[in-house]
Amino acid sequence: MRVLLDESMPRPFARAIVGHEVWTVRQLRWNGLSNGDLLRRAVADRFDVLITVDRNLEYQQHVAAIGLGFVVLIARSNRTDDLVPLAPAVLTAIEALRSGQVVRVGAN
Repeated sequence: MRVLLDESMPRPFARAIVGHEVWTVRQLRWNGLSNGDLLRRAVADRFDVLITVDRNLEYQQHVAAIGLGFVVLIARSNRTDDLVPLAPAVLTAIEALRSGQVVRVGAN
């Protein structure tokens, strides 16, 4: 799957998402795009999944109609050390994820 890490995600987290093609917003130079523009570009570039720590994204966008699956990480911070322990659950979520679905991973 093609996986996009949101702008707020640390780049080293990409190494934890093994077996998938992972890109970051920064790598693609999409920094600063509004959520709507970012999601449109992600769909146009044929990404399957967006991983984010933005807990409000699903309430700000009509995610069911966008054409991506979303994994929202719930962690103490967006630091790599706080997110990497969630990677096994993220990988499991990605495998079962459908377009338009939002899966939360981590402590609520």
